[in-house]
Amino acid sequence: MMKIVNPSDRKKLPTEQQNIKSRQIDKLSISEILHIVNNEDQTIAQKINQALPQIEKAVNVAEEVIRSGGKIFYIGAGTSGRLGVLDSTEMPPTFSVPRKLFQGIIAGGREALVRSIEGAEDKPEDAITDLKKTGFKKSDFLLGIASSGATPYVVSALEYAKNIGSKTAYIICNPEPLIPVKVDVLIPIDVGSEIITGSTRMKSGTATKMVLNMISTTVMIRLGKVYGNLMVDLQVVNNKLLDRGSRIIEQLTGLNYDSSKEKLGEADGSVKTAVVMTLQKCTKNEAEEMIEDKDGLLRKIIGDID
Repeated sequence: MMKIVNPSDRKKLPTEQQNIKSRQIDKLSISEILHIVNNEDQTIAQKINQALPQIEKAVNVAEEVIRSGGKIFYIGAGTSGRLGVLDSTEMPPTFSVPRKLFQGIIAGGREALVRSIEGAEDKPEDAITDLKKTGFKKSDFLLGIASSGATPYVVSALEYAKNIGSKTAYIICNPEPLIPVKVDVLIPIDVGSEIITGSTRMKSGTATKMVLNMISTTVMIRLGKVYGNLMVDLQVVNNKLLDRGSRIIEQLTGLNYDSSKEKLGEADGSVKTAVVMTLQKCTKNEAEEMIEDKDGLLRKIIGDID
């Protein structure tokens, strides 16, 4: 049975406390307001630094799950849910992963992405329904996101995932979750009081976005989606990415820009394949076989290039 949150407990959360530095913010000039917000935002990176060991554990779990054929799911309500959806939708064009490898679930469904449906977070039964609709299973990894650690929708999802044997992680923006829930990895980012009391779309939202970036990007690096710091597995879906892909090939192979763009076309838009075709002087099929044989790690094929 899920614990019912007592209002007297909720008001004790650091994110619900008044921030002393902004108590008179409505009397300040624009410049003064901006400086307060900026100064508070600068504290977030240090708070995340304290949680790096836990974030590393989440990356290890995510990598293991993906290598074993599982998927990564984010689930949250309000700002937390939108940030999970945002991170998941950026994975395919950035790293050419299957569209469903990373999936974001938000309380209230698609409509909640563009219109506030705050009451949806208080419907724990909907979380289980939403997970089942996606085909979530034991081999997948669920990352719950809730600034307070007290969102019934998210807690319910984590409990369900744990019950079926899935790996779980929980990203919160307080020292500990208000509603206890067993997870494999707890990532507490103690951001402290918000500039506007209780407005977790601010520091908590920023912290959550940073942590999600760290987890997903590090996993993609580990899976060979990056060479050096170059996006060698991007998906050419627009002119900007066509240009970026061509410049990456140009940099790694020595071809001029036009030839790099042409080679990218021969490789059906795959930067990694085009690079291998050029440096190994092979066909597209041969390049793809090499890449598959080396688990997608370009460095194992072309070595180090300055």
